[in-house]
Amino acid sequence: MPDITLSTQDVKTLKSLAGMAESVAKQAFRKKDPAVDIPVRALSNVHFNDRKRIIEMGKRTSQRQLFNLSQARSFMQTMLVADGTKQLIEQGKSTSIRGLYYLLKHTIQGIKEETFNGQEECDPVIEDMEVLINSLREELHLAANPAGAMVGNITLIDKDDEIDCSRMGSGGYAVPSIVEPNVIRFKKCPAKFILHVEKGTVWNRFNEDKFWKKHNCILIHGGGQPPRGVRRLLYRLHNELKLPVYCLLDNDPWGYYIYSVVKQGSINLAFESQRMAIPEARFLGLRSNDFKRCNLSESVKIALNDTDRKRAKQISEYPWFKNKKQWQKEIALMLDNGFKLEVEALSNQSISFVTDEYVPQRLKEENFLD
Repeated sequence: MPDITLSTQDVKTLKSLAGMAESVAKQAFRKKDPAVDIPVRALSNVHFNDRKRIIEMGKRTSQRQLFNLSQARSFMQTMLVADGTKQLIEQGKSTSIRGLYYLLKHTIQGIKEETFNGQEECDPVIEDMEVLINSLREELHLAANPAGAMVGNITLIDKDDEIDCSRMGSGGYAVPSIVEPNVIRFKKCPAKFILHVEKGTVWNRFNEDKFWKKHNCILIHGGGQPPRGVRRLLYRLHNELKLPVYCLLDNDPWGYYIYSVVKQGSINLAFESQRMAIPEARFLGLRSNDFKRCNLSESVKIALNDTDRKRAKQISEYPWFKNKKQWQKEIALMLDNGFKLEVEALSNQSISFVTDEYVPQRLKEENFLD
């Protein structure tokens, strides 16, 4: 096997994995029931930190024991995932969560029991491992399918390749799922801000119209709900290069939720917020008054259904939205309107209305929602 040069983060992650293993081994040598304490990943153990303005996990943990018949299987799976990710790091390789599942899946010798009966058993254990040793999945060398693209005035180093994102053509730079500093380094960035758009179709319009060139910015999309790689890259660009982040999203509960995840973090994955959430992000649009303000046709309206209304009311009760008058008015107006709007609806005015008028005007007026 060739010599592998481990990054500082790799060394740190291996140390955390070894520490967990040593703790289990010491318990066994002392003739105690081997166990690990895993932070509870549930809404009941999540709170909003007003000072940091992000969602955080609480301190509640649950113990996973080897000699508890109801927990023995999950304990074994936890140790398998730890060993599998340790192998990946030591070998300098990455794989998908699907790949890790197959790496660890086998029939236990002497019995017909499988280590994992399906992917649905493996995925939660991987998330448990993240919170157990306080490491991102990407730091465990686990990758996902790339989803999202970036174009604009920035040059970066991806592994050993220099990428000029102003010369990436119509497809842009495909954002990888692992964007940690040992993989992606920023070389040169004259851009003044980041515009994050919800969908690739809208991003295509901005790229084709060379919006990033006219306004000296970086354009990113996440294909709807942004994947972890896109969120982590946004976080790094914002914090390391001090670039403001503006979000152009649909005027519907799902657009509001995407903004919430970018800004405050995900409720389901609260342990990631400290390295992904961007409290300073701003909601640029689409807004509930844009139907009248932009003189759009009746044909672009999409009627709200019961699910939309229920979701909007849930979002309005989020602590980070509940005490903001502008957001309460925004959500209330959408509900009063009885319809939602997609960003693409602005094409009803003209094909490039969104790039030529809508976004430039919002930026000039600094007309955002916090």
